[in-house]
Amino acid sequence: MKLNVLVLGSGGREDALCHKISKSPLLKNLYAIPGNPGMERYAKVVKVPLGDFEAIKNFCIEKEIDMVVVGPEEPLVRGIKDYLSKFNIPVFGPSGKSAQIEGSKSFAKALMKRKGVPTASHIIFHRDEYHKAREFLEKSAYPIVIKVDGLAAGKGVTISQHFNHALQTLDEIFLHNKFGVSGNSIVLEEYLDGEEVSVFVVTDGKDYVLLSPAQDYKRVGDGDTGKNTGGMGSYSFNEILSDGQIDEIKHSIIDPVLDGLLEESSPYTGCLYCGLIITREGIKVIEFNCRFGDPETQVVLQNLENDLLELMYLTVKGELKNYSTKNSGKAICLVLASFGYPDSYETGYEITGLDLVEHLNDTIIYHAGTSKVGGKIVSSGGRVLNVVLSSKEKDFKELINNVYQTAELINFENKYYRKDIGLRGLLKLN
Repeated sequence: MKLNVLVLGSGGREDALCHKISKSPLLKNLYAIPGNPGMERYAKVVKVPLGDFEAIKNFCIEKEIDMVVVGPEEPLVRGIKDYLSKFNIPVFGPSGKSAQIEGSKSFAKALMKRKGVPTASHIIFHRDEYHKAREFLEKSAYPIVIKVDGLAAGKGVTISQHFNHALQTLDEIFLHNKFGVSGNSIVLEEYLDGEEVSVFVVTDGKDYVLLSPAQDYKRVGDGDTGKNTGGMGSYSFNEILSDGQIDEIKHSIIDPVLDGLLEESSPYTGCLYCGLIITREGIKVIEFNCRFGDPETQVVLQNLENDLLELMYLTVKGELKNYSTKNSGKAICLVLASFGYPDSYETGYEITGLDLVEHLNDTIIYHAGTSKVGGKIVSSGGRVLNVVLSSKEKDFKELINNVYQTAELINFENKYYRKDIGLRGLLKLN
């Protein structure tokens, strides 16, 4: 059996997915929509708009696609799986209803409350309840977490240390419409103190397997300062979580959530991203995503010894029972961004040095926000490149040193990156 596969998306996560899928002996042809220059190394890139479901459907029929792998959350929340399923096109990813676990914070909170899943206490306010929300903030203890209900590309969460900042955030969302319809409702949450960790669950709706745990860096500045971003770096290795913690996560979070979705006649299939925090009271849920995380995917897949395409295809076929994953080694990802991200930034700068690093052992460069102009690779987004190193033998400190040495070989005007990626992970290994 040989499979024709289409990956949807254009970022570093999708570049990493294409890279891993390309290694499978089950692969016949690999395509990417809309893709990026990095994905051209492994796939045929086709410039079809990601939001044009009909054009994607027609492409799948023309190329006899056996499976569509959806990278970003927006098409999933909009129901691309439901649409393509009408034409018998298999999709790795959840239905539109199940994808609401990311598409609507209030949906996720209601599900967790019903199933007794540990998470932060919260209250929900709608746009027409501005004054009630303000009154609540006046009486609240700080810090407090403010989340827009809908999708916001990883930028819809704010931690306010005092009332004035919280009020400014509330005004931006409700009065100035900063997040559009995604901000029609907000979730005000108790601030949880602890260590965050990301766990990827690959499930066919009933059975599931786990990939190696990861930790990412959401803030733009060193020492976890500044605004939230889509992620400035990540690392992954098994030692992040103990066997006991894995068992706790399965029993108190994964099992009840998957059961809850089954009870709603909406079995979850694909990758369920669990954003968790280890608190004094136990492990709690910060958020769920309906897809692989970014930039965690870039490191987690380095440690996966299984054939990713086989794993995905068995998931789509509902045949994960008795399947197991093997994860080993360590990996680190450093995001090279455009200075000014996540606010305003300039792009269009030529990137040099990629040819110097492609041949380095244990190194891969994933493209996140790049374009090809006149045969040259230029920056085209806030997060531009992912420098990823992995090894089964090297110690983690050496990987950290090497990833920064590699980053120095790549240049473009306005290049920016954090200087402390991975240091937190060293504490796990000592």
